Amino acid sequence: MAPFGGMAMKRKQGGLSLIGFLMVLAVLGFAAYIGMKLFPMYQEYYAVKSALKGLSNEPGVADMNPARIQDLFFRRLYINYSENVKPQNVKFERADGGWVMNVSYEVRRPLVYNLDVVGNFDASQALTRRGGSGEE
Repeated sequence: MAPFGGMAMKRKQGGLSLIGFLMVLAVLGFAAYIGMKLFPMYQEYYAVKSALKGLSNEPGVADMNPARIQDLFFRRLYINYSENVKPQNVKFERADGGWVMNVSYEVRRPLVYNLDVVGNFDASQALTRRGGSGEE
């Protein structure tokens, strides 16, 4: 004897409706849009970090004057098409055996209508390498 009076039980299929699919697609699209706005900001920040790291490995950087160091820094950034870091964002402090270079800047990108994405970036690097010949 079949259960429930001889009628076969029909299973209700569950799944994503068209409206549900469109809502998921809209959320993923908005997340991708935000990612596209944020990616260049962080790419530039890592270019700044890379330029600072490269400067710290430059022979004799501890004995250079800040204007020369800043020129070398901006040459490295120019290669990476960095446009948000300006000379007024770069500060130097005298440290034991060289310099400490601080780069602090803000990036503001429009997001939607009157909403902006703002990124505050701060990087610092000790520049203490002496000349390449081993002289102190």
